[in-house]
Order: sequence, then structure tokens, then C-alpha cells
Amino acid sequence: MADVVLMKEIEETAGRLGIDLSQVDFDAIRLPPGEDFGIISDDEEVLQEESLEFDSGFGNIIVVDNLPVVPPEKFEKLEGVVRKIFGQIGVIKDDGLWMPVDHTTQKTLGYCFIEYGTPQEAELAKEKTDGYKLDRAHIFTVNMFEDFDRFMKVPDEWAPPEVSPYTPGENLQQWLTDEKARDQFVIRAGSDTEVFWNDARHLKPEPVYKRTFWTESFVQWSSLGTYLATIHRQGAAVWGGAGTFNRLMRFAHQQVKLIDFSPGEKYLVTYSSHEPSNPRDANRIVINIFDVRTGKVMRDFKGSPDDFAIGGTGGVAGVSWPVFRWGGGKDDKYFARIGKNVISVYETETFSLIDKKSLKVENVMDFCWSPTDPIIALFVPELGGGNQPARVSLVQIPSKEELRQKNLFSVSDCKMYWQSNGDYLAVKVDRYTKTKKSTYTGFELFRIKERDIPIEVLELENKNDKIIAFAWEPKGHRFAVIHGDNPRPDISFYSMRSTNNSGRVSKLTTLKGKQANALFWSPAGRFIILAGLKGFNGQLEFYNVDELETMATAEHFMATDIEWDPTGRYVATAVTSVHEMENGFNIWSFNGKLLYRILKDHFFQFAWRPRPPSFLSPEKEEEIAKNLKKYSKKYEAEDQDVSMLLSEQERERRRMLKDEWDKWVNEWKRLHEEEKLLRQKLRDGEASDEEEEYEAKEVEVEEILDVSEEVLSFDFGQ
Repeated sequence: MADVVLMKEIEETAGRLGIDLSQVDFDAIRLPPGEDFGIISDDEEVLQEESLEFDSGFGNIIVVDNLPVVPPEKFEKLEGVVRKIFGQIGVIKDDGLWMPVDHTTQKTLGYCFIEYGTPQEAELAKEKTDGYKLDRAHIFTVNMFEDFDRFMKVPDEWAPPEVSPYTPGENLQQWLTDEKARDQFVIRAGSDTEVFWNDARHLKPEPVYKRTFWTESFVQWSSLGTYLATIHRQGAAVWGGAGTFNRLMRFAHQQVKLIDFSPGEKYLVTYSSHEPSNPRDANRIVINIFDVRTGKVMRDFKGSPDDFAIGGTGGVAGVSWPVFRWGGGKDDKYFARIGKNVISVYETETFSLIDKKSLKVENVMDFCWSPTDPIIALFVPELGGGNQPARVSLVQIPSKEELRQKNLFSVSDCKMYWQSNGDYLAVKVDRYTKTKKSTYTGFELFRIKERDIPIEVLELENKNDKIIAFAWEPKGHRFAVIHGDNPRPDISFYSMRSTNNSGRVSKLTTLKGKQANALFWSPAGRFIILAGLKGFNGQLEFYNVDELETMATAEHFMATDIEWDPTGRYVATAVTSVHEMENGFNIWSFNGKLLYRILKDHFFQFAWRPRPPSFLSPEKEEEIAKNLKKYSKKYEAEDQDVSMLLSEQERERRRMLKDEWDKWVNEWKRLHEEEKLLRQKLRDGEASDEEEEYEAKEVEVEEILDVSEEVLSFDFGQ
């Protein structure tokens, strides 16, 4: 390397050679490759101090592989095909499509680079076209250009991963072993999120965990109660543990707005909507499906709101949550979403479509899974102005075999309700009258577990009654309907079993003129709350369906939410911050006794912690029910001890109140004695304070109220 030359020496040399340095463009001077003449630039000093990673700026470019290799005469045709396919997804920039050519053969190399206007369009193109089948020999493989840096960093030689020593995890179900068999609930009020035990015996909640700013929007229990999920700008997190709540896993998803757990809580679905940089473009929807235990993204879905619209050919541009509905029972085996004329059913083994294609159903409007079996119920409205009737179909998954179909005529609307065990399906059908000026309602009742799935039609006595609410009894055979057009509607109870086992639906009773517009069955069945929310200001009627009698009536003024605990022993009613006053919650017994009330300012949320299904067999549960008195002796003794403790606490409270009263009275007696001489002086020497010892006398007192002087004139001449 040459010696470093000082600037003074350069100026002297230039003077001898007659060169004017002011006319020299030093920026145009290029040193020989690899030669710096000993001069280290400022940039190199920075790079030596810290190795920085910069965004390559190629996020809007994709690489498409497995294109046909074509000669020059077919180049234009291939370019047109590629532009047609990828131009449907986003705007390709001018000169944004480049197909490299082999300079020896002048043929294309079988891949190309496509540059979109935005990274979002490039990501969507990768999602939509990766695996696209151009023909039998050419199936596209699409990657982001930026991914190649990551691919190039993969070492040439495989190195075994480090094996971490096994450390046993916490028992995430320890809360189920509570000796008092209590349930937990979570509340959000102000900036605080708190978890409590429902200690109904002691008529108060017992704190478990409290954290300020734990979530940025809401919290949500997982389906079986193992995890509590919180929402943050960077994504979601799940918490749990044996004695407290530790963060178990994070799920990165920027600006996540909604989440949903699978029934077996193996997977977590997250949703976000992003505004585009161009106001004329549609919002960008991103949905991720995570493995809850590992945090790995199993599948992601991206697109515009129209891509996730609910509805048939109408193409309603609205996203209904949850977009994906889980089926197949608690095994989390299948999930599905509705699209335009299709129902896309995925299986979780590969997170791909069953048979690699969607279930085609022309104009399908709605579907729902059986809670226990891989059966889909779907609804298709009338087509062709009524020439093709509406229908409800039951489809088996994964075979996609149609198990049962029922055609429906003159249909205005349809709503499907599964019973919790999947034994029955009720289809509420609103039909037009012959004049088409009004509608009436009936029910189609499917007996799913019986041979050939028989269907029974149920119409109310007054079929013109408006249906306000419908609800199946959990794990049971009964259902309740609120119906009528009056301010006080009627409530009817029906059973799918008749007294003579004829297999016909039968009415149990009708309650006339009730202040109710919502139904809340106990999770264990038998008991139901007939609730009057909103316009009825929180009217509550606790009803025993076995005995067909009212157990209690009550009111929680302005109540917005009602939720039974998982056991059906207790129920919570709440007034959330949609109302400015009386925020908080009440805990009631199943028969309508108010146990305790908690007021909280800015009260946002109340949620019971779900319980997993019992491990007991039906036979064991039946045995316990038969011998309940034997098992209940222990708990009756505990209840008696608690009752005695509460009585003792109440006696102690009253004793303290009495002591406080006696102290107050004695203090006033002391002050009374100290002022005795003053009172005696005021009474002109009389010593007694007893009013009975004095004689009342009436004394007239004359008092001059006012004096005025007036001068009168007299005329003596008259």
C-alpha cells in the first residue's frame, strides 16, 4: 500500500505541475478496487463499531418460480399470462415484471420477479398464488424477495440443535382442586384487571390476582378455562399457573383486535384490520391461527373484507366474528368459513382444505357445526323468485355426504339452533303469508340421533306471534320460547319427549304476560332466568322448569349482562359502563337469593372461568345423584360450620356496634354532668333536670313592638 500523502504536499505538487485544484472534481476520482491509501472513511468506522441491519426495501417484490421455459417468440405470450394472473391481485409497477433470460440459449430461466406498489399487495399475491397450478407440469412456487437473505444464511452443514434439560411445567389445572369447590371469575374496572374466587359461603369474593394495565382492550378465558388471554398492540398473550398468573406464551400479531379459542383450546385465532395507505383501497384483513402451546403460526389468511364477507351472491362487505367456526367436538379437528357460494372446510392435521377443495353450495347464506359431531347444518335461501325453494341441509364431514335435507317454501328468514349435546337441531323459519304483506314463524325440529333424522314441525297457537327469544336446555330435551307482540310477552316451554313416549314434541306450560325479553338456562339445566333487559330495566324471574314454578323474582336495575357460573349454582348480573351509574355486579344463588353486591366505577367486563368437562362417566354421575345424601353430609357439616362462623362474626359485629353506642352515650352523660351548674343557673337555682317536677304557668308579657311620633295640627278658629 502506498504511503499516505498530506494535503500540503498535494498542493505543492499541483503548483509545480501548474494544476488549479479548485477546478478538480474530487468526487469524480475513483481509487483502484480494494485500495484506500490508508484513509479510513467515517462510514467504515461506524460499521466497524456496530453491525447494523437495515431493511432491504424489497418488501413489495415477489419471486415466482416454476414458470415455463420459453424461446423469445413465446416470451410476450408468457408475459401476458403472468400479468393476467398477478395483475388481478394488485397493481404491478411500470417495468415491474422481469424474466431473466439464458444468454446462451436465449430462453427464459423459469422464474420471474414482480414488483407491486405496496408490500401488502405483494404479501397477498404470495398468499393467493403460491401453489397455483398453471398446468400439470407447472405449479407456481412464490416467495418474498426479502426471504432470500434468510435462505442464504442457512448453514451448508447441519448441526444438531441444543437439547435443553427437561423442566416440569406448572399444573395449569390446579385451580380445579380447590377444597371448597369454588369457581373463579375475572373483572375489568378502570385500569385494573382482577381475578377472584366466588366465596359465596362467606358472602364475598376472595382476591386471587390483580394487575394494572394488564390488557389494552379486553381479556378472554380459553374454552376450558386453562388460559386467560390479554390483548396488546403487538399481539396477544396467554397467562396461567398453579398459584398465580404467569405469562405462558406470546402471539405476535400487530394491532390485533379480536381473538377466538378452539373448543379444545389447542389453537388461537387472531384478527386485525389495517387501513391502507391509499384511501381508495380496501382495508387489509389479517387472520392468524396459532398453536397455543408452541406459539407457532399454523396458517394465516390475508385479504380484503370482501374476501371474508358473510353471505351468498349478495357479497355483503362485512366481516362477522368469528370468521372461522370450529367443529368436530373437542378434538379441534375441523374448522370452516363461509364464502361466496362455498363453505371452505379445513382439517388441522395439515391446515389445508379437505380434499383440497371447498364444499360448493350455490347461494349459501349461513352454516353452523354440531357441538359434538362433525356435522354441518347449512341454510340456502330461495332462488329464482321462489321457483327453487329454500333448504336446510345436514352434511357429514369429512365425507361431505348429505345426511338430511328439508325444503322450505315462502321463506323470509331462517335461524338455526343446536342443542348442546347435538341431539336436536331447531330451525326457526319466518315465512311470508299468501299476501306477502306479513310473516309468521314456525319451527322445524330435527332429531339428529334417531334413525333417518326425523323432522317435526311446530307452530305456536298464535302463529302470528313474534319470536323474541329461543333457547335449548343445556344437556336436556326442553326448550323455551318468548313470543308475542304485547309489551308483556308470553313464555312457553316445550319438551322433545312426550308423556307417552310417542316421539312428538309437547308443550309443558305457557306463562302469560311476563316482563322478559331474554332467556338464560343454567348450565346444568332445570333452572332458567327469565330476564327483562334494556327496556325492562333488569327484571329477573328465577324459574324451576321441573316443578313449573317461580322460585323468586328480583331486580338488578339497568342490568346489561347475565352469566351463570359453570356449575349452575350461582349466577352473576352486571351493569357495565354503558350506563354511567350503578356500575358493578351482583352474585345470586340459583334460586334467586342475593348473596352479595360489589360496586365498581367504570366497570367493563365480568366473565366466569370455564370448567373442562367432568371425567366422571355417566354411570358414576348417576350413582352420585342416587347417593347424594351420603355425599352431602360432609358439605352440610361444612356449611353449618361456616354458618356458625358467620353467625359468630355477625354477633361480634353487633357487639362492637353496641360497645360503640355505649361509649357514645357515656360520653354524652359526662358532658351532661359537667354542664349541670350552668343549667341550674339558667333555671334560677332550680337543680332538677326532670320536666315533670316543674309547674307550667301562663304568664302574660307586654312588649312594646314599635314607637312612632306624629304631629297633629288643630285649627282653634273653627
